[in-house]
Amino acid sequence: MDLFRLTIHEAYELLEKREISSVELTSAVFDRIEEVDDKIRAYLTLAKDRAIAEAKNADKLIKADKGGRLTGIPLAIKDVLCTEGLRTTCGSRILENFISPYNGTVVEKLKKSGAVIVGKTNMDEFAMGSSTEHSAFFPTHNPWDFTRIPGGSSGGSAAAVAADECLGALGSDTGGSIRQPSSHCGVVGMKPTYGRVSRFGLVAFASSLDQIGPITKDVTDCAILMNNISGYDPMDSTSVPRPVPDYTEALRPGLNDLVVGIPGEYYAEGIDEDVAKAVGDAIKVAEDLGARCKEVSLPHTEYAVATYYLIAPAEASSNLARYDGVRYGFRDTTSGNLLRMYQNTRSKGFGAEVQRRIIIGTYALSAGYYEAYYGKASQVRTLIMEDFKHVFETCNVLFVPTAPTPAFKLGEKLDDPLAMYLSDIFTLPSNLAGIPAVSIPCGFSKEGLPIGLQILGKHFDEETLIRVAYNFEQATDYHTRKPNL
Repeated sequence: MDLFRLTIHEAYELLEKREISSVELTSAVFDRIEEVDDKIRAYLTLAKDRAIAEAKNADKLIKADKGGRLTGIPLAIKDVLCTEGLRTTCGSRILENFISPYNGTVVEKLKKSGAVIVGKTNMDEFAMGSSTEHSAFFPTHNPWDFTRIPGGSSGGSAAAVAADECLGALGSDTGGSIRQPSSHCGVVGMKPTYGRVSRFGLVAFASSLDQIGPITKDVTDCAILMNNISGYDPMDSTSVPRPVPDYTEALRPGLNDLVVGIPGEYYAEGIDEDVAKAVGDAIKVAEDLGARCKEVSLPHTEYAVATYYLIAPAEASSNLARYDGVRYGFRDTTSGNLLRMYQNTRSKGFGAEVQRRIIIGTYALSAGYYEAYYGKASQVRTLIMEDFKHVFETCNVLFVPTAPTPAFKLGEKLDDPLAMYLSDIFTLPSNLAGIPAVSIPCGFSKEGLPIGLQILGKHFDEETLIRVAYNFEQATDYHTRKPNL
């Protein structure tokens, strides 16, 4: 048995029965990383000695019958989440040697559960990108085709899960950064409702959009990780004090009582024919499972990209002002005065994409332009939220593609920022509205590349998303297929 191929729930059962140990499981994962990661490059930092020590402690907890569903399970963390004693680079030269003095809330929750932290995964710099090519260190490659992107910005996490270099991972999602790479890598990725999961310890990109979520091998594992990371946190002012259900209870059969909305705006010109067919087939599967499908409209969807690329850069401009070379991170030491030090530190420390978005955001917030750009975008955001609110009065969930195309070639869109931005066209609206969304495998292109189905739901109704995703997963075998490494 290849232990690294196990899901979280499969590994939990074996650990509980004492048929394997966490040390054996963790060692198998590191052997797998050594075997394949030179081709994929999913990790920025590995913590093998520390992970083995955590695994030994987990085995003691399991032996004393004090373990839970994540005790002893090797997981990966996107390098935008603070980890005490481990580098947190955000994929940027400006934080290349930054070691956080504390754990983010979700990391602390994982550690308290007895999970084993394998390492930190590669990402687009400060989560700004859709391909993981904007990492300051190196691009990550798609496990299904090494010449293609894994998606972004959580590309390292999605690739690591797809390649069995961990049993599950955490990512962050500001405009699709969990769901889009999950689609391209053939795994499950959920963006929870804004406020469901604490953002304390998540290095900010756009504070009104950022959300942390799981990337897993199947829907059951998604529910298990959601149970662990969800909940109110007084350290995060945007965290919502709302009870957290047991998401594993949503893993039950039957969709007879559900209405699935099909918004026509997501099936417009430009969508890849393989994607359209796979999602169309997924809709038929839902109908076969008893759901009633109906066409609906989200009329302001066409404005989502423009709205997002004003709001997100504006918030990034504000959040990234703290990287000035004074308090922490990279500092240019060749400057002759303070102003030049600021300029050189940020010019040398930030990559081209981050600089582009800072400039866009600063302009959108500048005197004389604030109301015309950021103010107007905020008004359109409200209209997008109202669209979803109206649709969910008659539907339980929406079925849409996760991405308009399968994974594209490395370098294909690197010099065309607009084309790159449009690759997130189907994921941006749910961030603007703050609603939950999950991407699950629903088919493959003619080239054998994974395609994702995105399921959108009402605020704080992750249970229904998990239930629908689970039923679809049980009726298909897409999640069981693995890249040939």
